[in-house]
Amino acid sequence: MQDIRNIAIIAHVDHGKTTLVDRMIYQARQAREQEKLGELILDNNDLERERGITILAKNVSVIYKGVKINVIDTPGHSDFGGEVERVLNMADGVILLVDAFEGCMPQTRFVLQKAIEMGKKPVLVINKVDKLNCRPDEVQEEVFDLMFSLGATEDQLDFRTVYGSAKQGWMSTDWRQPAEDITALLDTILEVIPSPEIVEGTPQMLISSLEYSPYVGRIAVGRVTRGSLTAGMNTTLCKRYDIMQKQKIKELMVFDGLGKAKVEEVQCGDICAVVGLEGFEIGDTIADFENPEALPPIEVDEPTMSMLFCINNSPFFGREGKFVTSRHLKDRLEKELEKNLALRVKPGPNADSFVVYGRGVLHLSVLIETMRREGFELQVGQPKVLDKVIGGQRCEPIEMLTIDVPEEFVGRAIELVTRRKGALIQMEGRGDRTHLEFDIPSRGLMGLRSNLLTATQGEAVVAHRLKGYEPYKGDIERRTNGSLVSLETGVSVAYSMDKLQDRGRFFIEPGVDIYEGQVVGEHTRDRDLNINICKTKKLTNMRASGSDDKVMLPPPVVFSLEEALEYIQEDELVEVTPKSMRLRKIILNEIERKRKSSDFDC
Repeated sequence: MQDIRNIAIIAHVDHGKTTLVDRMIYQARQAREQEKLGELILDNNDLERERGITILAKNVSVIYKGVKINVIDTPGHSDFGGEVERVLNMADGVILLVDAFEGCMPQTRFVLQKAIEMGKKPVLVINKVDKLNCRPDEVQEEVFDLMFSLGATEDQLDFRTVYGSAKQGWMSTDWRQPAEDITALLDTILEVIPSPEIVEGTPQMLISSLEYSPYVGRIAVGRVTRGSLTAGMNTTLCKRYDIMQKQKIKELMVFDGLGKAKVEEVQCGDICAVVGLEGFEIGDTIADFENPEALPPIEVDEPTMSMLFCINNSPFFGREGKFVTSRHLKDRLEKELEKNLALRVKPGPNADSFVVYGRGVLHLSVLIETMRREGFELQVGQPKVLDKVIGGQRCEPIEMLTIDVPEEFVGRAIELVTRRKGALIQMEGRGDRTHLEFDIPSRGLMGLRSNLLTATQGEAVVAHRLKGYEPYKGDIERRTNGSLVSLETGVSVAYSMDKLQDRGRFFIEPGVDIYEGQVVGEHTRDRDLNINICKTKKLTNMRASGSDDKVMLPPPVVFSLEEALEYIQEDELVEVTPKSMRLRKIILNEIERKRKSSDFDC
């Protein structure tokens, strides 16, 4: 039997875990074709490369000193909590990777808490010790205090620490003495992380993840927790609600480097991919044909936010997208449900809409962005936070928010957060920056990041994680400015935009196709203003001084998808197509809108 180690890597967004895994693969000489070290091979999804974050957990394996190390890359963001729980089920130990300057961040804490609750043994890796102002010794103390506060056992607190720079390709037990390579880390993994427990008996495997191949369909991925699986064997698929289905395994594959290799048998403790099963879901158990025993299904954090998804019914529908009908939208959301554990979908208020529940704005915006790139056209409404009634009292989700800002912006940051019902819990200096911790309702986070970045000249580092539910904190002031709404369908004209500059700031450039009811800018006052920016200059045969001056317009405000979702008001939608993103009113016609609001006032 082969000696195996199963490890999951825990790290905050952008602390360098994907780079570290690349180094491990490179050192184990598994990827000889990987000539360019600068190219990340783990974050192979376009969205992940652009945002610099890991969204989907992936598996790779390396062979070192005859031992197979299965490395599972975990998402660092708490919005992808559904992914995290499944991943930790497959691991025997974790590598906790932290930045030598920033130290432990909230997302790291979120995943670490899950790992400690599950009894996993950690190895601490302090990365980026080549950075200016780094403080590796202080960071190690912080991690110890954090693990103690999370209720770690004595064995877990007796962790080993490795220092280094994944980017430069070295790891050492002393950060003042750089090494040649990352041997120190690989040796520590073999020494500290326990090999999987070998349990004899009938086969059991919990399906923790799934992959899709256009040739063989859906592939179940998980760890064999008891017995062994063989290709061609008959099994029972144990589903929720005590449903049992007899199925046959066609092929078995294990992870080999970045790819997979076919095998005839997979032993207890190894992570494998099973081909040939039908109708399975994440959390189902592959068990013995004659005497099936189900493993407890995976528990996942509940959604905290909902959003309305509907088909694009604007005047420009079908211009850019391939998939525009409600059937397409329904099929795509059902497909996403199979692998996105933290997602829920319910029918919306009308036939062409769906209410989608997720873990946060980032979780849902990643789904929207993925669909847009696949050729979908859709419209999404304002995100709404889900309240609960606990003990007869209305409660709402509360997040722990941390902000790192230069000292001169501390006052502005505190003012912005407290205006949104945030409470300052802790404040400490870290070098030339100040670390602030708040408790804030999830509602208060909407639109906060962009405001903070504006107020701190782009210097703020913002992170948050769900803390729990607390009594409702009262109303929070939302966006105070109204919208500039187009009265006409046509092409925006610089001449009329110039005349309306004093009324607000625009979201579009001249020469762009717009339609009636589209939100084209932000009004300087608190009410909406209907404007016509398709009006051209009337030509005359008279010339007058000053009338033919060149029009000078400031550049338009351009939103990212998350900013647009956080910006819109209750009566507005974001229209998302493969090539463009527009803000619009739900009711496009001005007279209809007035009639609706007057009915509402009555």
